[in-house]
Amino acid sequence: MGTLNILFLGGAKRVSLAKHLKKCGDSIGVGINIISYELEDKLPIAFVAKVIIGLKWNDKKIISDLQRVISDEHINVVLPFVDPAILIAAQLKILCPDLFIPVSEISICQTMFDKLLAAEWFHENKIPQPDFYTDIDDIHYPVILKPRTGSASKGISVCSGRKELPTNVLSKYLIQSYIKNPIEISVDCYVAKGGEILSVVPRIRLSTLGGEAVKSQTLRDKAIIDLSCKILLLGNFRGPITIQFLKDENGKLYVMEINPRLGGGVVTSIGAGSGILSMLIGEALQLDVEPKWDWKDKTIMVRYFQEVIFYADNN
Repeated sequence: MGTLNILFLGGAKRVSLAKHLKKCGDSIGVGINIISYELEDKLPIAFVAKVIIGLKWNDKKIISDLQRVISDEHINVVLPFVDPAILIAAQLKILCPDLFIPVSEISICQTMFDKLLAAEWFHENKIPQPDFYTDIDDIHYPVILKPRTGSASKGISVCSGRKELPTNVLSKYLIQSYIKNPIEISVDCYVAKGGEILSVVPRIRLSTLGGEAVKSQTLRDKAIIDLSCKILLLGNFRGPITIQFLKDENGKLYVMEINPRLGGGVVTSIGAGSGILSMLIGEALQLDVEPKWDWKDKTIMVRYFQEVIFYADNN
């Protein structure tokens, strides 16, 4: 059935996912070539992909540079793997209609990229979330401060009193009530181009490192699946989506954030039989794709370190 050339945006560490994509392609006779757009070439993804050194996401020439790469490398599919790249991919989806770029509309991507705008969207749509504050005088401590456009848990802190609040806190941070001893749950989803929800797989984040799951377990929970489906429909999301929830000590669910892209721990759902990558490749090839709800519950993923060696003489 030929080949697909897939461009990763910021896929530096996604070696395992790249291997799963290649394996999925092999199963239907499709060759998968991975090209990854990065700021340097000495990265783990170089083990399984061609690395192209590019520009920073906020560079004014980023779109034109990516269009050049798309043309030079005969790209068929574009996948973002870091939050700033989602907005870039959404712009490319408009500019390059012949490519398969499974991201949501740019307006919902922009909303989810800004944690305060996302909190306001959750509030407007009556989606349960921790209380958030837009007036310092209304705050009930302790609270958790999250940079509005941060990712990978960077810059997050817990504040127990007004004296600990940083300067310009209201403009720079989302201020939320602190949830004590929560269970962290991520949900890996896939929504077809036509809007049909094809896969929803919750997983418990048993252990994290740098904001990313290094041990997780799938969890068949009807309440989480139903709430996830409601959110997907309300936001008119498309492609792979990662929804993050907290469950408190009383069992109440709170949505924390939505990343309109493949999550770092999605390999757990893939291993459980979610079919997400088959759906992605199938849509890229304009094949019929079917929902898959018979994934395996209580599937555990554990990550380990593996090294890639680079030599000065490239030999």
